[in-house]
Amino acid sequence: MKADESGIPVPPFSGLYHDEAIKKYLAETPAPWVIKPRAEASATGIRKVHSAEEAWQVIHELGDNRHEYLIEQFKPGDVYHADSLTVDGKVVFCRVSQYLNTPFEVAHGGGIFRSHICQFGSKDDKALQKLNAKVMKAFGMQFSASHTEFIKSQADGKFYFLETSSRVGGAHLAEMVEYSSGINLWREWAVIENLMAKKEGYQLPEVQEDYAGIVVSLSRFQHPDMSVFNDPEICWRINKEYHVGMIVRSNSRERVLSLLEDYAKRIYQDFHASAPSK
Repeated sequence: MKADESGIPVPPFSGLYHDEAIKKYLAETPAPWVIKPRAEASATGIRKVHSAEEAWQVIHELGDNRHEYLIEQFKPGDVYHADSLTVDGKVVFCRVSQYLNTPFEVAHGGGIFRSHICQFGSKDDKALQKLNAKVMKAFGMQFSASHTEFIKSQADGKFYFLETSSRVGGAHLAEMVEYSSGINLWREWAVIENLMAKKEGYQLPEVQEDYAGIVVSLSRFQHPDMSVFNDPEICWRINKEYHVGMIVRSNSRERVLSLLEDYAKRIYQDFHASAPSK
């Protein structure tokens, strides 16, 4: 609501408080829709529905908890994320990335999670740097790390705000951002909080401009042998049971994308496992 009031494009949405308002929304807004929790992470609890009947079934299943959810038009498109640091109400650092497989697809379709840094200075990069700053200002952000997601609609090519949070992004995206920029979002967030409490100024460390990408999947092996992935661009490997994944870094975005594509195919064939979402 705050984003909408501030002139930031958002998918048409409605609260689930009043049946009449929901009926009006369903009649006026084309399907499909997603019914999503107001306060969760990593696509947890999101349900996609394709008809009014299906929507009402999910709403009734929510029972007395329906006030904790909203319904929003599902806009097919590419999903991006902006990971940033804000100090004294001004965004001092922001790195824009694009999911190759979105958290929703992975959580609900059992896919392989991938994201990569966008082309520096590109049209998308500039647009999302600007839109992210607008979101931070609209929400009154003063000092924190933040992780904000946008979708680029296939229908009209516009960016729409999806969600934000005053925290570091999950799914090891912070590591990807660090290998790209040299900026450790966790560390800098702690430094900012400390300096703001002391009423002292903050100086952002020097920022690098390398391209990086991440691929992570559930594995059918408890301790998968990742030595078969041995390209020199690999700078990080996940260390977690029943998981396979790595981050690659290069001064070439094309090289990063090529490696992510190759690794996703090999992981799917030799390692991948999936589990139903909760």
